[in-house]
Amino acid sequence: MKKIEEVLRSMTFEFFGSGSHKVSPSSHISDKNGVVLDVRSKEEHETVAFSLIHHVPVIHIPIDEIPSRIGEIPKDKQVGTFCSSGVRATMVYFYLRVLGYNNVRIIEGGYEELVSELKPGKLLKQMKS
Repeated sequence: MKKIEEVLRSMTFEFFGSGSHKVSPSSHISDKNGVVLDVRSKEEHETVAFSLIHHVPVIHIPIDEIPSRIGEIPKDKQVGTFCSSGVRATMVYFYLRVLGYNNVRIIEGGYEELVSELKPGKLLKQMKS
């Protein structure tokens, strides 16, 4: 496990300027080695769920359950953290980095950008690739 200080020290101007901690929904859901970690609440997930069956697996673990369910999050996949606005996704991103997850990114844009990737034209293109 990395120390919090190590992770914070790695978050330099260059780190944030390069945007390497983020990933666009289109890029992430087309990554065959990817998985979406949906950290929204149970109620949010029950209201709007994304199966992404033609893209990547989705693991739903509410943010408050992450510590007790950490074993469900694969270290050998590119993990994209997702929530409605990015706040919880960012918190889980940091937590996973501290735990030694190196292949983790924050999926940008919340609902709007993810849903835009699920429109018929983009979905058809994804299914054919």
